[in-house]
Amino acid sequence: MLRQRMPSLTQLEEAHRRFLENEPRDLFYRAATELTELALKGKTSLSLSEAVAVLLQTWNKAYYQYSRFNHQHFIDIDQLLNQYRELIIKQFRRWPSSSLSGEEKTKVEAIFAAFESVLGPTGAAKTLHLLAPRFFPIWDRAIAKAYGCAFKPRGKNGAGYRRFIEITHFQCQCLRASFSQKVNLLKLLDEYNYCKYTKDWL
Repeated sequence: MLRQRMPSLTQLEEAHRRFLENEPRDLFYRAATELTELALKGKTSLSLSEAVAVLLQTWNKAYYQYSRFNHQHFIDIDQLLNQYRELIIKQFRRWPSSSLSGEEKTKVEAIFAAFESVLGPTGAAKTLHLLAPRFFPIWDRAIAKAYGCAFKPRGKNGAGYRRFIEITHFQCQCLRASFSQKVNLLKLLDEYNYCKYTKDWL
């Protein structure tokens, strides 16, 4: 099953081309990534939750058809970030390991459960990705299903997301030799997954 999901270099390149051709919202990903970096360093007037909101309100717009992005939602996101920011930044933003220990698996599931309770399973992954873009992969309902991690009721997706992390990290290990260290393979894999499973562009 995992081998069947491993994209070739040609498939990654084609997905990247089609993603840039067809998905103008990549601009908001780049803007949110840069704003998050600046907010973490205290070099912008925007708060970290405001930087994250740039991505959530564009890449997760469907979720907010049913849940308003209001002042209280910013407060809830701020509380999450205040509680988990130090752990995420120190342990996962500069990820040096190739596998998760048992303790790290427990932490990842707990962090995801907390973020999912406020942002839903897709928004949680996107927010965590901004905080640690080389550790936390992005998913949505279609991608999760394709990887055998289909969404469960809200609040019960921590184990599935941890499994998705392990799968995508394995993919990155297999692909790393073909790319420079500057390339964020999780972003390339997300473009491939999005094009193939979410949009059926491949």
